[in-house]
Amino acid sequence: MKKPFNVTWWARAVSVLGGLGVLLQAQNAQASEADLVLPDLHSVSFLGGIPGDTLLLWGLAICLFGMIFGAVQYMGIRQLPVHSAMREISELIYATCKTYLVTQGKFILVLWVLIGGIIVAYFGWLRHLETIKVIFILVASLIGILGSYTVAWFGMRINTFANSRTAFASLGGKPFPTYAIPLRAGMSIGMLLISIELFVMLCILLFVPKDFAGPCFIGFAIGESLGASVLRIAGGIFTKIADIGSDLMKIVFKIKEDDARNPGVIADCAGDNAGDSVGPTADGFETYGVTGVALISFILLAIKAPEVQIMLLVWIFAMRLVMILASAVSYWTNAAFAKMKYSNADEMNFEKPLITLVWLTSIVSIVLTYIASYFLIRTLGDGTMWWKLASIITCGTIAGALIPELVNRFTSTECAHVRNVVQCSKEGGAALNILAGLVAGNFSAYWMGLAIVSLMAGAYGLSTLGISTLGLTPELIATQGLLTVGLDKVIMLAPSVFAFGLVAFGFLSMGPVTIAVDSYGPVTDNAQSVYELSLIETIPNIKQNIQSEFGFQPDFTNAKRYLEANDGAGNTFKATAKPVLIGTAVVGSTTMIFSIIMILTNGLANTAAIAKLSILSPPFLLGLMMGGAIIYWFTGASMNAVTTGAYYAVEFIKNNIKLDSGAEKASVDDSKKVVEICTKFAQKGMINLFLTIFFTTLAFACLDSFFFIGYLISIALFGLYQAIFMANAGGAWDNAKKIVETELNAKGTPLHDASIVGDTVGDPFKDTSSVALNPIIKFTTLFGLLAIELAIELAPQVALTLAAIFFALSLVFVHRSFFSMRIKVDEH
Repeated sequence: MKKPFNVTWWARAVSVLGGLGVLLQAQNAQASEADLVLPDLHSVSFLGGIPGDTLLLWGLAICLFGMIFGAVQYMGIRQLPVHSAMREISELIYATCKTYLVTQGKFILVLWVLIGGIIVAYFGWLRHLETIKVIFILVASLIGILGSYTVAWFGMRINTFANSRTAFASLGGKPFPTYAIPLRAGMSIGMLLISIELFVMLCILLFVPKDFAGPCFIGFAIGESLGASVLRIAGGIFTKIADIGSDLMKIVFKIKEDDARNPGVIADCAGDNAGDSVGPTADGFETYGVTGVALISFILLAIKAPEVQIMLLVWIFAMRLVMILASAVSYWTNAAFAKMKYSNADEMNFEKPLITLVWLTSIVSIVLTYIASYFLIRTLGDGTMWWKLASIITCGTIAGALIPELVNRFTSTECAHVRNVVQCSKEGGAALNILAGLVAGNFSAYWMGLAIVSLMAGAYGLSTLGISTLGLTPELIATQGLLTVGLDKVIMLAPSVFAFGLVAFGFLSMGPVTIAVDSYGPVTDNAQSVYELSLIETIPNIKQNIQSEFGFQPDFTNAKRYLEANDGAGNTFKATAKPVLIGTAVVGSTTMIFSIIMILTNGLANTAAIAKLSILSPPFLLGLMMGGAIIYWFTGASMNAVTTGAYYAVEFIKNNIKLDSGAEKASVDDSKKVVEICTKFAQKGMINLFLTIFFTTLAFACLDSFFFIGYLISIALFGLYQAIFMANAGGAWDNAKKIVETELNAKGTPLHDASIVGDTVGDPFKDTSSVALNPIIKFTTLFGLLAIELAIELAPQVALTLAAIFFALSLVFVHRSFFSMRIKVDEH
């Protein structure tokens, strides 16, 4: 049963190159993802005579700087002062997370063993690659897995250091440390993640033989996709089962937030890391890697002139290096200003310095993008290409800053939509709370959709300004001393494909900061829990103990207030990274869909085929309709996994919580049982979800090529808006509860109960279904590229027969996604 599931992850990464590789099949039938050959990077010089490979060697030094930055921050956070009661709780959370990660690691390795056979069969038997190349693919896939898994583990470990240190720092009576420590941990994760991913890709580019580079990139993409996908999707289900199981006890038993007697709280804290730290960190690693591999493969396969290939390859990697430098400079600058403004303040808006950091990084990144582009590729084309390409990337960079700003308008504790949710709850209870949250989510989808469309349209407009021929004319080549290659060798097929790919690349141009503000959330959430679970206020002589050991008098009243307010900022900025990654998936999938169209229309030369890409063509129209159906099924199935798991978690907690026994804390065994329930349903739900997607993709690819195009377009469009709507509705409900708890001080009231119900509805919205749609959109489109390439080689009757078989199998798992997860119905 697991084998087809494993095939999906192999195909997902392989098809990044496979789909783009077929772009040139109309001109070169032998081109494939296995045949990528790098040009000689030494043959073109930059910056007044530095060969391309030498320049990229300096890039390795920048990557090492990023890794050292992350390590230094890690050691600094670990050495921050913390009371033993808080450290013990954070170490218990770490131990639980470690058990979860080890379990997932074993599961990933089992999958890798199985897909190893598939890799050998596909590349060795079907593609006839040499044995040594197949071995390189296998080794590179292990490196990809190790990369995803390592950054995920690092993120989990530093966040479990930071949560107790943040909780303890809040006792000092000033809000600034409770802001600075989570952001410091997030920057450590972001810098390390991007630096490792870039370091590996540079090593492949520089040190692997040129004809082995393609297989190595394939293997690396396979591994990172496999690792990231398992950790992201399972983590999203796990965390919301635990969160709901814990939160509902506040209504049932009228107990406080993170009551230590609640056995679901430790599972909830572990879930904050599994779903909001481990999953996003691994997903970010995979997203940055796959986006880079896709652009590399396009450059190598869609442009013939080696000189142009080299210039664009070096430029692409330089943009990634600029990202690291821009993030570091912006972080240090913002930290200095924030410290001057808030270090001695008794009150602060935790969101303001985070917003400033995002915009500052965006501006610095854009400026450095133009500067680096001018010095690296100013001789490319007619002398205007440097600013055209830099402007296309800038469209994505602006999106990376604008989208978080728009998210704030719908999820921040300061925004009108969240205030509306609170106001509706005062008179209408949970019913109007939920309706107001749905309003916020729907409005957010409009404004973010408008922003993404506008910026993509801008990139498309720039792509029409001569990128297809890189601005060269025979006269310019002869008179301006530009690249001495023939015009026929520099024509780029489908320049809009490259432009959309660069927009996706630009979305990620603030990489470390995007990851940092996303990681801010789980630390602030855990910090509040650690404070409560430590029972620090009840420890005998605690004030004297802290005074003698740490040199200050603890301020318990303000500490709890700071932690709760900072958790609201964390909720907001957890929400900001989600649409950025979702937008990247959709823009990237648009690029991939163009690739399939190129196959089916013979490079846009077949007018009869082009006519089938119309709503007047029934297969295409039916495909558009079917994609929406799949998105809505997936949303329901992922929420059902959470619902069922939460039911059994709530049942267990209600039967085992001991409020009248005199115990101050839940037993470790009971807490472990809740973790077991979360893990069980996370694994079970994930397998049903992806087997359905896998077989559905194969079925529709075999059924009809133009039906499949409509299906993929629909998956991307429905998925984009469904994900944005769900993520921001969930964020609005979450922070509405935070306002009730902090500003209104209404814990334990009917208003608080109503806000808890809304937040419970929003939990799987924002942290399971919406974030899961990101890899689903990427997987369906990327795997679809390979599926369509294989399907069009089949005889019509064989293809239709396979379509029927694959669709029947998909229906089995659609059925199982509800009925195998169904809660047993009571007889009475």
